[in-house]
Formats: sequence, C-alpha cells, structure tokens
Amino acid sequence: MTTLTRQDLNFGQVVADVLCEFLEVAVHLILYVREVYPVGIFQKRKKYNVPVQMSCHPELNQYIQDTLHCVKPLLEKFCPGWAITVSPAAVLGPGWEPAILSSQPGPLSPKNDVEKVVVVILDKEHRPVEKFVFEITQPPLLSISSDSLLSHVEQLLRAFILKISVCDAVLDHNPPGCTFTVLVHTREAATRNMEKIQVIKDFPWILADEQDVHMHDPRLIPLKTMTSDILKMQLYVEERAHKSS
Repeated sequence: MTTLTRQDLNFGQVVADVLCEFLEVAVHLILYVREVYPVGIFQKRKKYNVPVQMSCHPELNQYIQDTLHCVKPLLEKFCPGWAITVSPAAVLGPGWEPAILSSQPGPLSPKNDVEKVVVVILDKEHRPVEKFVFEITQPPLLSISSDSLLSHVEQLLRAFILKISVCDAVLDHNPPGCTFTVLVHTREAATRNMEKIQVIKDFPWILADEQDVHMHDPRLIPLKTMTSDILKMQLYVEERAHKSS
C-alpha cells in the first residue's frame, strides 16, 4: 500500500479541488435550508452519497462557481507570514463583486493562504444575521494511503453536509428578504499578488463593508469538526441575538 507525501503530488491542488467541490455543495445547501431563496429554484441531487438541494438558477449558480474559482488559487498556496482577512464575494445582486478586508499580524508558520470561508446571511439592511464559518487548517504531513485518500475525506465531508441539512433545528428563523455574501479570510501574502489572483475578468477583489463583517455579541453554535491527513476543518455558526431588530 503506497503512502503519499507532498513530494508525490501537488498537495495544495488536492486540497483546493476537494474544498471547492465541497464548498459549492455547502453554499447551495445553506441557501436552501436557511430559505434565502424560494424552494422552487432548488432541485434534489446526490452528493457525497447523500441527498442535497442544489440551485437550478443559472445566475446564482454561476456566481457561486465564479466566487470559488477565484478562491481556488488561494487554497492551492502555502506560505508563512502574516494573517489577513480577505473576502471574495459580495451580496448577490447588481454589481456582484468579491471583497478584501483588513490585515492583522499572525504567527510565522507554514499555512495555506485561506484560513476561513464564511457564508454570511444578511437582512434587508445588509446587516449580518448569521455566519456559517468554515475554519480551515492544514495538517503538517499528508500520510494516508493513496487508495483510501478521497473515500476517507468524502466520509468526513458527508457528515458536514448532514449537519447543515438539519441546522435549522438549532437556529432561529431569519427575517424575510435576506441575501448572502461569501467572505474569505486569508493570510497577508495573498494580497501581494492580488491582480494575479484575479482569475476571472470583471470579478475583482474589493474592500468589504464593515457592516458585512462584524456582528455584535453573536451566539456561537458549533456544528461539526473533522481531522484528516489532507485538511482539518471545523464549521460553526455565529447567529445574531435579535434578528428582527
């Protein structure tokens, strides 16, 4: 049985492929479960060997795909340095754009550029009511047998999908008329070549609005954690205490 190391394959590309596929399914499912869009635009499909709801609206689907396509080069990179918060998406609507937030110093250790991917649900005033936070870290060594690598990770990601499917049981109802944005928190090194990272024309990185990022005294709801030999990830929700105010 062969054991893979980073010298045997492009570790970053494997993680990016796995995460982008998973995050696409997760975003669709969150929008369905939290009723951001009418249930009529969703269709039942099978992902990770479980039934999920995926949008069949072409513009929404393209927006989610473009966002993740822009994030993918960041997921493929590993670099030491500072921690930065970057958000590569804005509220679905006219002039959809990604966004960049402010940077903070971080520990000098080898990590992938992306630290968190956050699906933010916003009310009519564009204030966050919920944040689904996917916190991503990289294990020090890839050491799983090649014939079980993807099947093992698929089993772990399936558990995330199942948790998202039933998360409305632990969350309050959202107000009507909500929209969403996707924020990506990255390390400072990701901003140095931001123009090179922009892989889709007319889908630029811009500064995120402060109100899209901060939520006063949110309630924290852990949903799921996983540890594998290619990535570690945890999912939790930050929920605004008074959604109607």
